[in-house]
Amino acid sequence: MANRQAASGLDALVEQRFAPLRGTAVGLVCNPTAVDRRLRHAADLFHDARGLRLAALFGPEHGVRGDAQYMAAVGDGIDRRTGVRVHSLYGNSAESLRPADRTLRGLDALVFDIQDIGARYYTYQATMLFCMEAAARAKLPFFVLDRPNPIGGRAVEGPALRPGFESFCGVHDVAVRHGLTVGELAAMYREERGLDLALTVIPCRGWRREMFQRETGFPWVFPSPNMPTPETALVYPGMCLLEGTNLSEGRGTTRPFELFGAPWIDAERLAEALAADRLPGVRFRPVRFVPTWDKHAGAKCHGVEVAVTDREAFRPFRTGVACIAAARAQNPRRFRWRTETYEFVKRVPAFDLLCGSAREREALERGGEWRRLAAEWSREERAFLKRRSRHLRYE
Repeated sequence: MANRQAASGLDALVEQRFAPLRGTAVGLVCNPTAVDRRLRHAADLFHDARGLRLAALFGPEHGVRGDAQYMAAVGDGIDRRTGVRVHSLYGNSAESLRPADRTLRGLDALVFDIQDIGARYYTYQATMLFCMEAAARAKLPFFVLDRPNPIGGRAVEGPALRPGFESFCGVHDVAVRHGLTVGELAAMYREERGLDLALTVIPCRGWRREMFQRETGFPWVFPSPNMPTPETALVYPGMCLLEGTNLSEGRGTTRPFELFGAPWIDAERLAEALAADRLPGVRFRPVRFVPTWDKHAGAKCHGVEVAVTDREAFRPFRTGVACIAAARAQNPRRFRWRTETYEFVKRVPAFDLLCGSAREREALERGGEWRRLAAEWSREERAFLKRRSRHLRYE
């Protein structure tokens, strides 16, 4: 049943008739998820609001209106609907990920409204941190219009991010599945990065930490082209790891991250091996699929469907590592790690950037049982839980 009390930070701001921003020239960092409960986009609402001026738009990966694929550079331009200048925060270089000082001139405040999905390597919260740092340098107030974490706010999972492995898919040491909202992350970033920043978080209403997206009453808008459903978001903190391999993570199908495989996999053997791992809250179905684009485009892939049976018990990161270990074990000669540049980093394997160190890759290469790493992950998860506790807004 829909939660009629559900209200995003944007909804709350509209209810306040934009009072905190009255009399200001605003820069808005947004994408298609920046909608109110009536599915009106923040850029349109800000543009039409009385008492403030929407002076600039800033678009993350995929763009303000979400029409670019993953890792595709987005250029500057003019937003067709509002006529406002758009500054891209995802271009052809690492420098393009941060707002240039010139783009902030004439602004009185910077506002962030993007739906995160609760994973360290989902790049929108990295964009938020870079915008916070730019706002701090420019002495601009920074506002976060908060939204629920769609995969819940209780569970925390995954290893720490070690120095030397920072990238756009890991800008700060938080757990892979961090269980925070972007507003809570912003407070953590401000404190732990030592930012001299006037931060205002406009909270959402109607969300409790145990809630998943389907229970909230909030509309679901694709946060990115390959994140079609909240169920995709739930598996993503583990299945995104496949981006660091030559296994297809299901891009080019209608179920990205819920399907994975490769032309050289034996689907039945893989499903049996994963079933023997007795991973909690998940089952595996042998499948065949043909990606229409990305890895193995046009080739028949054999693999499995990841079917979550118990959201509370499911542990996506452990499941993702187990999937890679089982696939690699079938044919170590045909399996390979991605060595191409990944998120503008050239000399560190993509899998290491995603995990936050070389530990996991090296253990799998030695043929080690991945569960031996779980004790280390558990210690790092407990340490993160302690760090994050001071920043929790929703209980």
